[in-house]
Amino acid sequence: MEQKKQDYQLETLAVRAGQERSQFNEHAEAMFLTSSYVFDSAAQAAARFSGEEVGNVYSRFTNPTVAAFQERLAVMEGAEACVATASGMSAILSVVMALCSAGDHVVASAGLFGATQQLLGTIMPRFGVQASFVAPTKVEAWEAAIRPETKLFFLETPSNPLTEIADIAALAKVAHARGILLVVDNCFCTPILQRPLDLGADLVVHSATKFLDGQGRVLGGAVCGAKKLTEEVLKFLRTAGPTLSAFNAWVLLKGLETLKIRLEAESAGALQLARWLEAHHKVARVYYPGLESHPQYELAKRQQKSGGAIVAFEVEGGRENAWKVIDSCRLFSITANLGDTKSTLTHPASTTHGRITPEQRATAGITDGLLRIAVGLEAVVDLQNDLNIGLSLI
Repeated sequence: MEQKKQDYQLETLAVRAGQERSQFNEHAEAMFLTSSYVFDSAAQAAARFSGEEVGNVYSRFTNPTVAAFQERLAVMEGAEACVATASGMSAILSVVMALCSAGDHVVASAGLFGATQQLLGTIMPRFGVQASFVAPTKVEAWEAAIRPETKLFFLETPSNPLTEIADIAALAKVAHARGILLVVDNCFCTPILQRPLDLGADLVVHSATKFLDGQGRVLGGAVCGAKKLTEEVLKFLRTAGPTLSAFNAWVLLKGLETLKIRLEAESAGALQLARWLEAHHKVARVYYPGLESHPQYELAKRQQKSGGAIVAFEVEGGRENAWKVIDSCRLFSITANLGDTKSTLTHPASTTHGRITPEQRATAGITDGLLRIAVGLEAVVDLQNDLNIGLSLI
């Protein structure tokens, strides 16, 4: 790309950024399936291993296909650098392990993915890193939770599964006034709908497994931000090895190429489905940032380009009726994954958030009657008809 990357539109970067052609001048990105690299001499090997000479060393931490994915996602997020990881959870783990030490403290949103809550609330305390969980939408709660040893703010926005919207700019201001780093999980929006770094965040993490891939094929994760921070993440990855494979990186590169058209179509379908659910007499409540009834609707309009592709709704009658709706569907895929071209339906209380305590679920607002939909590319009327089968039985 001869023109400066920042001069291109996002959808152009998603197709073109990061590619370096080999001596064979291939049009599509090459897949470098190799564990190691050959050096010209012992001196060059020593220089590569020490970092004195830039170049590939070992695919645990350097690989041309992975590097292409990292560069492409970095420019899309407006980041100086990106480190790819094996999964979204390994990206979060890498950030905490790279930037925190025993005795440090993290303030995190109570509206996090269940595994993230487990990591921060159960596993990391065993290594001396404590966490406090606060309401994602209450800036004053974040400020009140700060301790002298607080190192990170960590949040998802929109939250999983209730799509609560946190004010990134306001939280960045609070964090930076106290020398704290703000980390934002941008899984639900991707840089197509939201760029947290532009709003003051220090790092963005991704589960590339979701929308970045977009077709439910591979696992992947990423950390994007300033090079001085991502270099610390890379140091951890180089030693601990939560590495993205070259094959997965290649699949994710292909996913990025269609990200904009997929997410815009899925978001439009989600809004249509959310409005239909809100009008349905068997639905108690709908959670979707694109609805005027959403508590953070105005903030979502300022912070995001659309409401996204995730819709959550509640039915009366708890788990029995929620499961009845799920089991009656014939089109939706009953799986906890999201971001796929195929629409998915899950019961968060018994799946994605099933391993956290009932008290934690209650704090997060996750009831037994809550269902989460990740809208894909099917005709919305077909999704409505599928849901209506189960809703008519409760």
